[in-house]
Amino acid sequence: MFQNRIAYVLLRLGLAVSFFGHGLVRIDDLPGFSAGIVKQFADSPLPESAVHAFAYVLPIIEFLTGFFLLLGLFTRFFLIVGSITMIALVFGSCMIQNWEAINSQFIHLFFLVLLLGNSNMNTFALDHALVRSPVQKEE
Repeated sequence: MFQNRIAYVLLRLGLAVSFFGHGLVRIDDLPGFSAGIVKQFADSPLPESAVHAFAYVLPIIEFLTGFFLLLGLFTRFFLIVGSITMIALVFGSCMIQNWEAINSQFIHLFFLVLLLGNSNMNTFALDHALVRSPVQKEE
């Protein structure tokens, strides 16, 4: 059981770094990032105002999701937020027929859902330290 908990924290940290890094570099230039996304979606059926708003919010969501997953704080909530974000990104990729991007988005989604489904293994986290939720006994 201990190995499963180590595996869980390593996977959680890997995803956290991915989200945190994506958000961090994009937050530094929100106007430029947003303009680039709006340009990518110019021929999509999505309204420009919706794309623009999403492009401004996305880096903040990525950053916060990564930050809280790194800490292991509000883990379940941010695993759900990350999953919903990935579903939105898959939808956007479909709208611009960027089929290659969907592979990476589904990999992220798969691991987010895997972590969510096994959140009882999240013992190396602030969630566990603060709440002291019951954990299965060692096998």
